[in-house]
Amino acid sequence: MNVLIVEDVRSLAMEIEAFLKRTHYVCEHVRDAASACESLGINTYDFVLLDLGLPDRDGLEVLKDCKKYNPEAAVIILTARGNLEDRIKGLELGADDYLPKPFSLLELQARMQAISRRKFGLVDDTVSIGNFTVDLTKRLVCHRDIEVALSRKEFDIFSYLLMHRDRPLSRLQLYEHVWGDFAEIENDSNYIDVHIKNVRKKLGEFADVSWLETIRGIGYKIKSQK
Repeated sequence: MNVLIVEDVRSLAMEIEAFLKRTHYVCEHVRDAASACESLGINTYDFVLLDLGLPDRDGLEVLKDCKKYNPEAAVIILTARGNLEDRIKGLELGADDYLPKPFSLLELQARMQAISRRKFGLVDDTVSIGNFTVDLTKRLVCHRDIEVALSRKEFDIFSYLLMHRDRPLSRLQLYEHVWGDFAEIENDSNYIDVHIKNVRKKLGEFADVSWLETIRGIGYKIKSQK
């Protein structure tokens, strides 16, 4: 998943970024409100980790722009401010959670996972489709009790489509959320197509995967099974 870290303390931002990358998140870091608003206006994110004490503008103002330009992004406020008023105002403006500094990176990860479960209506960290079960924490795909060997990117694409089941996702959306916006690609790029082909082939060795649909002119969709 794609994460925007808005934090002016470089050492803390680098620590968060390194930790999240180890746990398979794609991260972008900006240090001020102007850069944050520019990124929010161009790219799409799954999470925004937002410091309130930015050098050029109050972080709560950035939160308003985030909800305007990236309404589906989950926002966690990270700040040294401890007063109740700021916390209440942040939540009223649409923040999903509030984590006071200093904080544990493991707690940050746990809160991000909890938000994802709520967002996608999951009881735990497992998702099923047909006879396949996906463990989002262990990053495993199994057909009944047999593991299906997907690469890191194949798993990222498959699990992202699965969490957004019944919603067509464009190739560009998949690229941004799996690779981040670190390279410009054309909408007809075959990066995603090649990975989808590999996912279909690997899963198809175990069962029918016709529910992984190609949406002509758009991208791909996983269709819910009755």
